[in-house]
Amino acid sequence: MKYSKEEKAARRAAFRAMSPAKKREHIFTYYKWPILLGLIVLAILGSALHRQLAKKEPVLYLAFANVAVGDDLADDLTEAYLQKSGADLKRQEIYLYRDLYLSENADTLNHQYAYASQMKLMAAIQSQELDLVLMNREAYDALSARAYLLPIDEKSPGLDPDLWQKLSPFLTSNEVVISDNSIEWQLGEADTHEIITETVTNGLELTDIALLKNAGFDEPVYLGVIANSPRIDSVISYLSYLMEEA
Repeated sequence: MKYSKEEKAARRAAFRAMSPAKKREHIFTYYKWPILLGLIVLAILGSALHRQLAKKEPVLYLAFANVAVGDDLADDLTEAYLQKSGADLKRQEIYLYRDLYLSENADTLNHQYAYASQMKLMAAIQSQELDLVLMNREAYDALSARAYLLPIDEKSPGLDPDLWQKLSPFLTSNEVVISDNSIEWQLGEADTHEIITETVTNGLELTDIALLKNAGFDEPVYLGVIANSPRIDSVISYLSYLMEEA
């Protein structure tokens, strides 16, 4: 409804003549929904701004596969490294994928969990949001077979002679599948099932390094570098940190 100039002036005069309590009542009666809507919009914008300002930039992405890592060790593997490297703990982090379970022989109870873990891991690798995996032998075998792990040798990018010498005692080799005719064999297009593999040095057995020695692992623990990691410089820096008191 449009008002004439005289009507608008009369309404303003009537509003000014109201007591403070009447003014509040008038505003609430006629403008409560626009005010509430404005407050909701401000709250949403404030929350989004807070999340954006508090969001941390991952320096590295680290996964724990088939290994139980307590909070103290997790801190040693993340915040302690960040502090040592001079990172800004308010702005940077090591992003963790915890409690992944990889198994080719998962029973009915764990099958869905294993499948979900595998999908999560593959998505992280494809989006280049995974750099390192700390794992047991079963997970190491699975990732190695699929050629997800970076081969490690003295000519690896960024690997200086000093670090290579420190890493050498912990290097491990595993099988990588070069070709597998499983699909053709299952479809009857091949007479025999043939899998061709090669042995590649693509992991580190770190069970006995100082950082992990007293962590309570009841089986060997391995570290692998994801082959398509775009943060190799940070990976090398992290390996140097692990080897400092190995």
